[in-house]
Formats: sequence, C-alpha cells, structure tokens
Amino acid sequence: MRSLTLLAVLALSLPLAGCNTMTRLSNVGQPPVLTAIASPVEQPGYKPVTMPMPEIVQASYQPNSLFSNEARGFFKDQRAHKVGDILTVIVTIDDQAKISNQTNRSRESTNQAGFNGVLGSIFSKAAPTIDPKIDLATGIGDSGAGSVNRKENLETSVAAVVTQVLPNGNLVIEGRQEVRVNFEVRDLIVAGIVRPEDIHADNTIPSAKIAEARIAYGGRGQITDVQQPRYGQQVLDAILPF
Repeated sequence: MRSLTLLAVLALSLPLAGCNTMTRLSNVGQPPVLTAIASPVEQPGYKPVTMPMPEIVQASYQPNSLFSNEARGFFKDQRAHKVGDILTVIVTIDDQAKISNQTNRSRESTNQAGFNGVLGSIFSKAAPTIDPKIDLATGIGDSGAGSVNRKENLETSVAAVVTQVLPNGNLVIEGRQEVRVNFEVRDLIVAGIVRPEDIHADNTIPSAKIAEARIAYGGRGQITDVQQPRYGQQVLDAILPF
C-alpha cells in the first residue's frame, strides 16, 4: 500500500517537474524577470482585512464651529491617511533567542516471589528451600536534551501603499520591493495595520509599530536555486516516514 502511494505521488509530480524543468531551460542565460507593477488588491489571493471595529459615530458640527467631531487635527500634513497614499516602513529586526532544556528520568523496580516448605517441593526436585524461585527486575530510563540558538538581524526600508482604511481610521498597508543584482533577485514584502498617529512627521513608520505585521525577505535566482534541494528530494522528504 505504501509503495502504491509513493508511485502515485511520483506520477503526479512528474508533470509539475517537467513544467518546472522546461521553464528553467527557457531561462538559461537570462536574468530573473521582475514582477510587473500591479495593484495589490488585484493580486490572486488578496483579501480585505476585517478587524473588530468600535461603534461608528456620525460626524456633527457644533454651532458656530468650522470643525467636526471626527477631525484628527487642526492642520493638514503630508502623512499618509487615505487609500493610495505612500509611506516608508523602516524595517528593523534584531531578535535573539537561546533556550536549553534537559530532562532525565529513571525508574527501577525489583520483585521477588518464592515457595518454601512442601509447596516449594512441588515445583522443584530439590529439597524444600525458602530461596525465591521467581525473580523479576525492571528498569526504565529516559534522557532528553534540546537547545535553540537563534539570531536574526535585518535593517532596511521599503515604501508601502495604503490599500484600505478601516472604519476606526487605522490603515492597512502593503509594500513590495524587488532588487536584482546580476542573476539574483531579492524580494522584500511588508504588510500589516498601522495607526495614523504612529506615522512620523517625515511619513515613516518603524516596523515595530505595525500590527499583524507580515514581513518576508527572500530571493530567487541562480544562487537561491542551488541552495534548494531538488524536487525529487523534496517529494521523498515529504512522504518517507523515516
């Protein structure tokens, strides 16, 4: 049964592998193609963000006043505040984690049972004795150790576009940056929700102020390709139970 499953997976992966191989062969000697500029809301898989919102308060004006109760300030600035505006995200990631765990567990048990006197002679041809005839001993030992040592450091900036304004005034942003150097493309993607109050006067915001932040930094090209295992190895890693 397991062999049939393996053959079925390999048979399904062959057409995909063939398409991938043909695509790679057609790109031999050519640099990676940059993604065309397009609206983020029109990309496949895009979904508008829905978050818990407070009760909507209707705008009202006080008598003899020029300002409404929904105004955020008396003066207008150039910071992003509506759909289509651009702001700069300062991405700063400096994480370090060290975890070390060690567990030792052991248990020993010894049981003895014997027959003596006349009853003992029934089970033994020797003379009756009080020595035990049944001797049971068990032992269980368990030892485990684990450690995590991780350090990540990333400092860069990327311009993001406001794709949605939530009812409470928070902004949904998404930014993508592609940089090609020779035959390698570096991708940087930033998305999340920000408060207009957290946007600095120079129209920048630190990544630590982004709620539901999604930050991806990776690459594609010749260097990334040789760092990835072949598709056959990936299929085997996914289905082999050992």
